Amino acid sequence: MSRYVVSLGGNALGKNAEEQKELLIGVAKSIVHLIKLGNEVVIVHGNGPQVGMINLAFTESASAPDMPFPECGAMSQGYIGFHIQNAIYNELKKQNIKRNVVTLVSQVLVDKDDPLFKNPTKPVGAFYSEEEAKKIMAEKGYTMKEDAGRGWRRVVASPLPIDVIEKESISSLVKKGDIVICAGGGGIPVIKNGEKLEGIAAVIDKDYASAKVAELVDADYLVILTAVDNVYINFNKPDQKKLESVSLKEMKDYLNTDYFAKGSMYPKVNACVKFLEKMPGKTAVISSLEKANEAFEGKAGTIIK
Repeated sequence: MSRYVVSLGGNALGKNAEEQKELLIGVAKSIVHLIKLGNEVVIVHGNGPQVGMINLAFTESASAPDMPFPECGAMSQGYIGFHIQNAIYNELKKQNIKRNVVTLVSQVLVDKDDPLFKNPTKPVGAFYSEEEAKKIMAEKGYTMKEDAGRGWRRVVASPLPIDVIEKESISSLVKKGDIVICAGGGGIPVIKNGEKLEGIAAVIDKDYASAKVAELVDADYLVILTAVDNVYINFNKPDQKKLESVSLKEMKDYLNTDYFAKGSMYPKVNACVKFLEKMPGKTAVISSLEKANEAFEGKAGTIIK
């Protein structure tokens, strides 16, 4: 039996709620396959497009007040978690397997003095043309940047996770055999104010949050499922190279050579590196949702050890 932390990318979960539910049917089959083999599973998901859309909906509403980012993050945890939880529940029932699946709204501690607050880099919400982005910046005062050749998006601060407040609850549930969905969207960012915790306007990168969760629950595998089958160097260039089985040292060298786009593949690779540095002897995998089963079996994706 092994313990897996499975990280689902926000961009890989579809463009709307219906598309997301459809895609998660396949994900649920893969998760239940892992469960049938006797493994323990913790799921973390992204929310970059979704939390931005929730925030934008409140911002543009004539009747509803603006909603702060921590609350938008909590909303995205709820509805994305519901979709994942529902899909897995239905697949468990279909295969006559009795296991509990639960979504845990999670607070993730960050440092209020993290220098990353001064340089917003985390893409959230929809993609826009450059013309549309400039108009939104002028009207809303948002910071918007071009995102890896895919269009322009709003960016917010993305501080690094220090701790998961609900880690003991997560560990207890996993040890009982429950399938746990937690730290959705990277978790709700909170800072310490004396003895109190307070939400703060930011979005924690779910890849770094996934690595932190994997560390805290002593996972054997960190599997990041995204929109591409493998990690590439020189991506979309004539000399692009697919990475399959890579040592930790090799991947660190690639990171230091700036092969990966900061807003897309870089945090995934860096999160895997951080996990493996803290947890030697474990395994990290980056692959696509479509090849989840093969990735879980070590037969697809970029495998880092």
